[in-house]
Amino acid sequence: MSRIAKAPITVPPAVNVALDGQSVRVSGPKGELSWLVHKTVRIELQDNLLQAHPQEDQPTHWAMAGTTRALLNNMVTGVNTGFERKLNLVGVGYRAQAKGRVLGLALGFSHPVDYPLPEGIEVETPTPTEIIVRGYDKQQVGQVAAEIRSFRPPEPYKGKGVRYANEDVLRKEAKKK
Repeated sequence: MSRIAKAPITVPPAVNVALDGQSVRVSGPKGELSWLVHKTVRIELQDNLLQAHPQEDQPTHWAMAGTTRALLNNMVTGVNTGFERKLNLVGVGYRAQAKGRVLGLALGFSHPVDYPLPEGIEVETPTPTEIIVRGYDKQQVGQVAAEIRSFRPPEPYKGKGVRYANEDVLRKEAKKK
């Protein structure tokens, strides 16, 4: 049995949750998200408490209820407060600049890399070597951060590249004669 599925989600006053069969729509000050819940899970909303219950008492149904509860919690948190990922650029001459809906990156290539931002994502560059990705959809924030990192992932010898703020890069020792 999933312990996560048993925990209810407290819906803040600024967030509206609408249930329509297996469809869930969550809206708040940051934006609006909708999702189609799996058929093995039943969603209940009572007194600002949102809960996911399995249709039957089977391990796979409990697992799906736990996953559903986690995703619903991410939706409620996202439309209320939002999510962010921080990236650091490590390397001589590596820098980033937010230009409207485009993130301009200089990553040591012979050309600059321009990354167009999808809807619902905001990027801030407090310093030229720092990038903060913000949005209300946790999956989309993580995907954008991963795509930015994929332009120049950290290399294991000098550690140069784009890395997450809390990431530790395992360094290799250089070759010896």
